[in-house]
Amino acid sequence: MLRGIIISPDRELADQLDDLVAQVGLVAVTRTLDRYPNAVDLQRTLRAHAPQVVFLSLASVDDAIATAQATEAASPGVQVITINHTTNPQALLELMRVGIREFLGSPFKADELIGAIGRISENLQRNPIASFESDYIYSFLPAKPGVGASTIAMNVSASASKLGSCKTVLVDLDLNSGMQRFMMKLDNEFCITDAAENSFKMDENLWPQLVTSIGELDVLHSGRLNPGHRIEPSQMRHLVEFMRRYYRLIAIDLSGNMEKYSIEIMEESRRIFLVTTAEISSLHLARERYNYLKTLDLGDRIELVLNRSHKRSAIDTKQIEDLLGLPVKVALPNDYQGVSRALTAGKPVDSNSDLGREFKKLAYALMERDPAQEAGKTKQKQSALSGILSILPGKGSLFSEKKSTA
Repeated sequence: MLRGIIISPDRELADQLDDLVAQVGLVAVTRTLDRYPNAVDLQRTLRAHAPQVVFLSLASVDDAIATAQATEAASPGVQVITINHTTNPQALLELMRVGIREFLGSPFKADELIGAIGRISENLQRNPIASFESDYIYSFLPAKPGVGASTIAMNVSASASKLGSCKTVLVDLDLNSGMQRFMMKLDNEFCITDAAENSFKMDENLWPQLVTSIGELDVLHSGRLNPGHRIEPSQMRHLVEFMRRYYRLIAIDLSGNMEKYSIEIMEESRRIFLVTTAEISSLHLARERYNYLKTLDLGDRIELVLNRSHKRSAIDTKQIEDLLGLPVKVALPNDYQGVSRALTAGKPVDSNSDLGREFKKLAYALMERDPAQEAGKTKQKQSALSGILSILPGKGSLFSEKKSTA
């Protein structure tokens, strides 16, 4: 079944079409707009619902053509079927010039709708929609409570969101001991359970109410303690599908309890960061989780993160790797005071501290970007700007002249 939306200022026309589409059953209409949207609203709608077909009213031919062109620009390959009460040959000619071939007139007939759907289905098979869906999904899994997985998830997400063109979302999925709401001093009353309960009807209007935006970082916290609530794996699948279209990077802060919905998330993740400290109990539970994930064919996605690392630890890195059978990919230095100051302020760790720089390095690694290369590009731009300024007429003289006349 195809996914579709209806854009029609004529509500009666939209209702007639919606009724017939439901009867025929070839398209699931997930959104109806009662106006022609601007470019921003249209893009949000396309991202939220990922339609394969747009039923577009000809109440205003100019607005319809503009909307069709904006749809193609935002999501190339989406098929458009125009609808109207009457046939307007001149309007149809103008639509053909911009590549729209399908038209349905009221009263709508089932055989005509089925024929149009068949033709656009063939078009979609030949030319699939070039829609954006991110695969930068990362899970942060604690070996046990208190090892700092939530702190790492928050700081890495904040660092990633500051990289250019990296809209990021951080989701706290620890329903028993979620810390993001506390650490970031969030006051949004909505949380992950609200998102899960509305996952099947999530859209571009509801989602912004659920998350808290901090620059390019959106945060969906876990809410108040709610141990009796359960999130269904199907709800998480719908949420992840929605977030893939909205964000470049998706960071998930897991509880470590290995719930079914957590397994669902890890199966969607590009990497699973298993966070531990050098304590015997943490290492034991890290090994248990690693061995369990291997039985689910997720072992090759595990990256071991050693938190609060210091040179005088009783157990060194080599011993940890031998014990777990897994290399330490990231070792984060212990900075108790820096983390405490950040928690008090409700902000990420100072980016200029040793720990802050490690978080930034990890953020670059998650996005598969080279900080040295990007720094080089910045220097080139600065050098080019300096070169332009150096050849401007009167460089340096304007201020000296003003000073002399003062």
